[in-house]
Amino acid sequence: MAAVQIGKLASVLARCLPSDVKNATKFKVKLVEFDQNLNMHFAKHVTVYASDPTNACKPGDVVLIDKLPKKLTKHITHQVKKIVYTFGDITDPITGKKVVVGKYRDEIEAKNVLYGKNPSGFDYDRAQDRGWQAGKRDFSDKETYRKFHMFDHDEPYAV
Repeated sequence: MAAVQIGKLASVLARCLPSDVKNATKFKVKLVEFDQNLNMHFAKHVTVYASDPTNACKPGDVVLIDKLPKKLTKHITHQVKKIVYTFGDITDPITGKKVVVGKYRDEIEAKNVLYGKNPSGFDYDRAQDRGWQAGKRDFSDKETYRKFHMFDHDEPYAV
């Protein structure tokens, strides 16, 4: 039933997940399903694959995806339209202010001025964009693959 509901929608907001399919990205779409017995709505998550030939999406990004008129492959049913928010860089659409978890960054700065800033705290103004540590600490640019075997050591790029 969830696949039918997402099939009716033209554009959907989705969160990017690590994918093992070439030229495609895996997305988690949150749907709200109504339960007739309890007369309540419940969240339900559906996984879809969207065509992303440039590999612009990284895990954690919030993306707007469109349904394709015809499936490209058995799995790929959508197409990436626009990256709305990159991972870790959320902007409130109404005020235009940057947000950290549930607070505005300027509110955090005002609290730091009032109580004193933690010298080891994170400074958002001096922070560089995501991806500058690719290959050092940020391994989101590495190609993921499906793990078909079990070893004692942990494989960081396996899905």
